[in-house]
Formats: sequence, C-alpha cells, structure tokens
Amino acid sequence: MTKVLILGGGGMVGQKLAARLIAQGLTDHRDLDITLFDVSFPADAVQGPSRQTGNLADPATAKALAASRPDIVFHLAAIVSGDAEQNFSKGWDINMMSMWHLLEAFRAEHDASGGSYRSRIVFTSSIAVFGGPFPEKIGDEFLSAPQTSYGAQKAACELMLTDFSRKGFVDGLSLRLPTICVRPGRPNLAASSFFSGIIREPLNGQEAILPVADTVRHWHASPKSAAGFLVHAATLDANRLEGRRALNLPGLSCTVAEQIEALRRAAGQQAVDLIKPVPDEAIITMVAGWPRNFDPARAMALGFRAESTFDEIIETYIAEDLPKTSG
Repeated sequence: MTKVLILGGGGMVGQKLAARLIAQGLTDHRDLDITLFDVSFPADAVQGPSRQTGNLADPATAKALAASRPDIVFHLAAIVSGDAEQNFSKGWDINMMSMWHLLEAFRAEHDASGGSYRSRIVFTSSIAVFGGPFPEKIGDEFLSAPQTSYGAQKAACELMLTDFSRKGFVDGLSLRLPTICVRPGRPNLAASSFFSGIIREPLNGQEAILPVADTVRHWHASPKSAAGFLVHAATLDANRLEGRRALNLPGLSCTVAEQIEALRRAAGQQAVDLIKPVPDEAIITMVAGWPRNFDPARAMALGFRAESTFDEIIETYIAEDLPKTSG
C-alpha cells in the first residue's frame, strides 16, 4: 500500500487530483492510501480519502504530517497571487516558511530512519517565478527572476526543495503550472481569476468582468491537465531530471480575444455579451509582468501533456464542471 498525502487537498486542484487517483490510481498501478490535508474542505468534497484539518504554517503540524511517513506528498497548499501581494508577511509565512517547516520535518524522519525513508514531494510552483523582459517564448534555459511576492515565494520553495533533494533527505520535483483555466466554482483572490471568470460566468448565464485588454496573452492549462501533471510527476524517474528539479509545464498560449472567440463557438454570442470590460489598473499592471508563452521542451520530452486549443479547455469545463456549478 502506497501512502499518499495531498496538502491543499480541499482546493480545486487537490479535489481533482484526489478524484483522479481514486478513479485511475498511479501509472504503475499501486494500491493507494490517500489522505487530504487543508484548513477546511468544501461541502461536496470527494468521498473516500481520509481528511485532516490544520495550519501548515505551524511547525508542529508539519512534524505530525511527516511522522506518518507518506510515500508521496503532493504539496498544493498556498495563498494565491493577489492575496500574497496585498498581505506581504502572510504570503511569506504561508507560502515559504511552511515549506521550510515541512522539509525540516521530513529531514528529521529521514534521519530517524537511518536514511531508509525518503518521500517523493511534488510541489506546485508557478510560472510567476519568471519576470520580464520576456523572449517570444520562454525556454528551459530562461532565468527565474520573479517580479511579485508570490513568484518570489514559489521560487524560494523550488530552491529549498532542490537542495533538500540534493542532500538525499527527500526526492522532490517542482512543477511550474500554467494558469489553471477554466476553474469551477466561485472566483478566488488570484489576480488571474478573470481568465476563468470570463468563460465560467457566461456559461452559467452570469455577467463577467474583464479587467484587462483583450490583447493580453497568457499561458493556460485545464484542471484536468493539472491533475495529470501531478500524477505523472509522482512516479517520474528523478534521474531523468539530471539535478534540475523544476520544470516548465506544457500549456496553451492565447489572447483574451482568442478565449472569447472560443466561448462564442461553444455557447454563442449571447454568452459573449455577458462579458463587461471594466479596466482595473492594479490588475493591468500585475498582468503586464506575467509570462505569455513557453517552449517547455524538457517537460514534453519527459511525457507531460496539455491541451492544444482553448476550445478543448472549454470542452473540459463543460463536460466535467458545468453541470455541477449550474445546479
């Protein structure tokens, strides 16, 4: 039995991942014992895995989680970009210091086992670790130079995870996720939330606010792809990484206008008419410093895959989440 711990298991991606593991397992067909950890869980949380609640920023919590010696840890827990930018200390405490406490706890378990215990830790990083000026496509050699607190926190966690892995305390891998779209449910505090909102709300017959110009280009993948990335990373041979344990993941580069055209093809002009442009200078400024396009050659060679059109992303939302959210 392989013990799996999902930190941030009550969130949207955590729930998608748990459901996928229950339905399909890992690629090597191991039997799984899944535990979800978060500050709280939604009323319609996936059934089956055990649940634990607590504060990951508390060192005692990290020690208790590590003491169970899970074989695979999916670390999805974080506060989102907008919240991290507005609440500086909170962002560093939750997004960075919690990783330090967690890695120290797993190092202690490794040492206590005489070196026989080493957990695979899959960390959800972000394309926010990059800052401009950008090339036309960001390749695997482009430097990490974040221009937001959220990006800096994610980059710091990547470095810590790589160093703890180099020392043999854990076996870590950081996945630089594209912006996940279309996210089901209610909007969150992420500055990127509107990318989902301009699709999700119209498909649910509701007005959506567009705070940026429709010429804005960005890098996307669906929640389904995000869960697939995580599952694939859980059993990936770390020797293939050659010491470079952070990966730019596949996605789809498109403009807001191209998103809207895909919505028009999926749901007609009446859905598009529900999008209301309301410029927000704070969001415009933040988005201007975000990556727009990638050439994720390493991840593709390692077997990671995502959508090739935004139509596919909308189709995935309609098939998996629209009935649930439309009631």
